[in-house]
Amino acid sequence: MRRLFHLPLSPFSRKVRLVLGEKRIETELVEELPWDRRIDFLRLNPAGEVPVFVDEDGQTIADSTAICEYLEETGPTPLLLPSDSIDRAEARRLAGWFDSKFHREVTVNLVYERVNKRLMKAGYPDSACVKAGAKNVKYHLEYVGWLMEGRNWLAGDQLSIADFAAAAHLSCLDYCGDVPWEISPPAKDWYARLKSRPCFRPLLADHIPGFPSKPHYSDLDF
Repeated sequence: MRRLFHLPLSPFSRKVRLVLGEKRIETELVEELPWDRRIDFLRLNPAGEVPVFVDEDGQTIADSTAICEYLEETGPTPLLLPSDSIDRAEARRLAGWFDSKFHREVTVNLVYERVNKRLMKAGYPDSACVKAGAKNVKYHLEYVGWLMEGRNWLAGDQLSIADFAAAAHLSCLDYCGDVPWEISPPAKDWYARLKSRPCFRPLLADHIPGFPSKPHYSDLDF
């Protein structure tokens, strides 16, 4: 049985979960608190980070990008990287944008400060970080809206890993009510289409003890 060691509000874990769901690859989810530095988990990934995927043969793959590339090469359709080389590069660029720039400027400042710190018992949120994250998310949301004005999906005509990377990060923020959807209707419409896909349902059912989701989080007509 395949297993995915994950953290529910980890955008990198969520990206892999969305890819697994879209490709209909049955996988057991194992919740892992990486800050606990559990020895058995460190044996799987010495970096001590989620997600970690264990395939049916017991082979271990760490890092969300590496896992998604592996699933793309070995998993069934649908393919989540376009066949055209330029489109494929654009999908990878945008996935990298969200996993690096968005993560650094938004996710760390909002989700990690407000949720992870409390789960780790590492003190209170840094107000300067929260303020920066709330400002930065507007810029990124407007960028998504700008992309969607001329495209069917983020990287072009085809649903791709770029959409799942972006949705993974935004869904973590949306759980906490930190996405100002009203500033970009095209971005909201794009997210609503993704949110309605079957692969998204397990994420909408997530519940973090002590951190209830906002009422609109699981509403497909938000």
